[in-house]
Formats: sequence, C-alpha cells, structure tokens
Amino acid sequence: MLTRHATHFDLFDKLEQQLAQAERVPAAEVRETNEGFQISLELPGVDRQSIDVKATERSLVVTAKRCIPTFNSTEDQNQTPQQSAPVVNEFRYGTWSRSFHFPRGINRDQLKANYKDGLLHINAPKAESNAAVTVAVEG
Repeated sequence: MLTRHATHFDLFDKLEQQLAQAERVPAAEVRETNEGFQISLELPGVDRQSIDVKATERSLVVTAKRCIPTFNSTEDQNQTPQQSAPVVNEFRYGTWSRSFHFPRGINRDQLKANYKDGLLHINAPKAESNAAVTVAVEG
C-alpha cells in the first residue's frame, strides 16, 4: 500500500530520521577463529562504565551510552562556569546497541572484553559441544 505524504519535504524528514538512527549503530568487525569469535566495535567518546555486554548461548548484545560533555568557560576564574552551546554539532549522543548472532554456541562463562582508545574488543570462545540431548518419552 502506498503512503501519501502531505509534501515532498515529509519524505526528506523521514529519510533524515532514518539516517540519524542508522548513525547510532556502531561499526563492527567479527572474525571467526578455530577457538571462537573476535568482535571489535567502534565506540568513540563512550565511558567504559556505560558499556554493557550480555550474552546468550548463541548471541551477544552490546549497548553503550555516549553522554553530552559539559564544557565550562574558564576565562575569568572568579566567575562561575557557564555551559556554552556549540556553534556546529555533528556528534551523535545517546544510547547505542548492536547484536550479533553466531552459527555455533559460545561459552558465556569465558567471555572477555577490553575497551581502549574508543575500541571495544570482545573474545567469545566457542562452546565445547552442541551435543543433542535425548529425552525419555513417558506415557
């Protein structure tokens, strides 16, 4: 079904909203080795304390928050600091989230994450086995 827009500018507004949302997804790189998966994410300007890594048997979800920094004017040390508004602002602030699904199970107990210089590196070892379980049928 086609949706009619009041003006052509409505289409541009919708496109701008979609682009803004897409920019909140951090760039990532995933590599598979014999031992596991190595995930790297770009999280520039993110405080390490705001990063959250959660894992299930075959997936990994990373969320982080980039807060708006407080810039203080310190021209006169006797005055109280004042918040200054940016003249140009192209930075993206807010909560970011990224999820990954793996073809094999991962060992959640052995996950390791390291954050340095705006890059988050996660090592997710593969699970020892994906053995099938036999269930007795009662009747």
